[in-house]
Amino acid sequence: MEFLIKILKDFPLYVWSGWAALASLFFLLAAWDFGSQLYGSLTLPSPKETFVALWQLSLQSDFWQALNTTFQRALYGLFISVLFGSLLGMLAGAFVSTAILSRPLVTIVMGTPAIAWIVLAMIWFGMSDQSVIFTVVLAALPIVFIGALQGMRTLEGQYNEMAKSFKVPIWQRITDVYFPHVLSYLFPAWIGALGMSWKIVIMAELLSTQDGMGGALAVARSHFDSALAMALIISMVLLLLIIEYVFFEPIKREVESWRS
Repeated sequence: MEFLIKILKDFPLYVWSGWAALASLFFLLAAWDFGSQLYGSLTLPSPKETFVALWQLSLQSDFWQALNTTFQRALYGLFISVLFGSLLGMLAGAFVSTAILSRPLVTIVMGTPAIAWIVLAMIWFGMSDQSVIFTVVLAALPIVFIGALQGMRTLEGQYNEMAKSFKVPIWQRITDVYFPHVLSYLFPAWIGALGMSWKIVIMAELLSTQDGMGGALAVARSHFDSALAMALIISMVLLLLIIEYVFFEPIKREVESWRS
């Protein structure tokens, strides 16, 4: 509870520190507008056309239903990836033999293109939610697994020996020595898995389902509506930024406060 209160207390300062990020976004908007003027709105609609289309989309209940469907699929896949990837990665990192055995399996899973997993998922599960979630898990789980494995493998043995020599209780060693170090590897892996799951879920929906944001993108493509397509992309990017910078980043800063 104290941890949550501290995050909420420091949140206004965290928001104030985001001016640099906003500056980069405004620079991106300027480059986007320049590209629209250079290539024309049919190829690249302007930011104004895109945000007008986004506003019109936000007034439609079908849009929110599609966004909710995609969000739930990505969230389920991310949750499974984070849970099992973290546990299996830490287990593999704790034992050298397990790490050696798991490396080729992780390489195979990461080296297989996501499109191949989507095709297999469509054969195994059909045109269903399971196909999308299965693909998300296979794309995101190795990222979390490697982060957890590296976190366990790079634990400083000297700190552990010092804690033992001072007879520090095991629970305090976990919370003050092991947990902060492993979490400094896990959090970037979780954020990477978040981005990967968001990208993969859209592609999987586009190919294997007729609903969600992927299905909406397929409709925009069939109508050659570039403004609608860009509006859908912007809505997905905005949601991803909200999840990362409103939820993940404040927690990450708090648990890694020991670095400063």
